[in-house]
Amino acid sequence: VNALSALSSPEPMKVAVAIATLNALSSTCWSQGGKEHYNMNINMDALEAVQVPDDSSVAVIGAIVPVLRLLKRRGGTWWIIEQDPKTLREDELPHYVPEERSEEVLAKADVIIITGVTLVNHTLENILESTRPDAHIAVMGPTASMLPDPMFERGVRVVGGVWVKKPDELLDVLASGGSGYHFLDRLADRIVIEK
Repeated sequence: VNALSALSSPEPMKVAVAIATLNALSSTCWSQGGKEHYNMNINMDALEAVQVPDDSSVAVIGAIVPVLRLLKRRGGTWWIIEQDPKTLREDELPHYVPEERSEEVLAKADVIIITGVTLVNHTLENILESTRPDAHIAVMGPTASMLPDPMFERGVRVVGGVWVKKPDELLDVLASGGSGYHFLDRLADRIVIEK
């Protein structure tokens, strides 16, 4: 319970630990039969569940590389709202929108794909409040690997994350500098939960 009290902390590291705790508790719920209450797909990439029609406008919150790759191939109208534009490649910069213009863009977007990191930096709530009621909204990334009900209640339709199968081995991989490429599928499964 102490760890969860840090969810509202202004210190990102404390929030990250609290979210990791929440994710671990969620995983325990799913392991003990709780996943039957959700439309959950295991070993599915969240991008497979996000519908991006050719004529739709798309806002991406955060430099989510696989999403940006997809949008560059697809073309059309799309924007990247990112706190640090230095994370973007040269061919992505024309789509960059500074954070202070995010409400304007979110009000226009048909599809909104949000990094789970917004849970850590406390921006998810404001982002969701700025979207259209009919927008198709997805939150994805390992940070978003929790029971999705609060996000669903706020208009999110797809939550993509990971379900850790072997936590001790995963910690060893992370402690030695490993990333998703080193543990996905072997130590953790990709999961998609749809409303």
